[in-house]
Amino acid sequence: MLIDTHAHVNFSAYKNDADKVISRSLENNVWIINVGSQYSTSKRAVEIAEKYSRGVYAAIGVHPIHLSNGIFKTKIDKEEIEFETREEEFDYEKYKELARSKKVVAVGEIGFDYWYKPKTKTKLDEFKNRQRETFVKQLKLAEDLNLPVIFHCRVAHDDLTDILESQNEKPRGVIHCFSGNWDEAQRYLANGLSLGFNGIIFKLNLDEVIAKTPLERILIETDCPYLTPPPMEGRNEPSYVKYVAEKIAKIKKLSYEEISDITVKNAVKLFNLHG
Repeated sequence: MLIDTHAHVNFSAYKNDADKVISRSLENNVWIINVGSQYSTSKRAVEIAEKYSRGVYAAIGVHPIHLSNGIFKTKIDKEEIEFETREEEFDYEKYKELARSKKVVAVGEIGFDYWYKPKTKTKLDEFKNRQRETFVKQLKLAEDLNLPVIFHCRVAHDDLTDILESQNEKPRGVIHCFSGNWDEAQRYLANGLSLGFNGIIFKLNLDEVIAKTPLERILIETDCPYLTPPPMEGRNEPSYVKYVAEKIAKIKKLSYEEISDITVKNAVKLFNLHG
């Protein structure tokens, strides 16, 4: 058994065959957490999860890229256009209502993304402030709901860790798609967080980070439809998470079965998963 702790079968890349993709994953004994990026995809993640009696769950939240508020133009991936708008204000009550579903196991993905930059410092500061304000509000939602957090962080590790270290109540959670160095990893680990690894480990050299990260802090994911691992091509899907597990097993010098067992236990514990 495996658990894909970060999938997006709630995105329009799967608008014609989401049920088939999920059924294929469950048949291969792969459970799924579909992660929202704003209200529309969060709602869809919940709706999908509630169709299945076991093995499919949801996370809800606003991805930082949807907070541009006209500060600059963003290019929303074509896979997301079906269910997403470009910009959104975080509405605490709407997300709290979504979380009434027992299938909601996390708040996410939330965090910081400085990959897209406005042209002026004033606009950049405004964008960063919007991300910070919304992030803190969503941390409060997670705290109030007693849910772990799925963190997104791109070109912003210092800002994310600074805020995490300033919290009175340290959030439980995972740094999704970790792609930083060992120093950055250590700061997250010191704050009690786990690291999520996906197909990015075939593109970047993260062997040292994986080798040094304690087994009990490792989660595996696909981030599908993105980051398809070799030897597969095209659209990623949850059942391909096995290739990530295989590579981590090789780096850790453990068997595939051992990594499968450990990462499943880690996911079940963090997200309080049930049948």
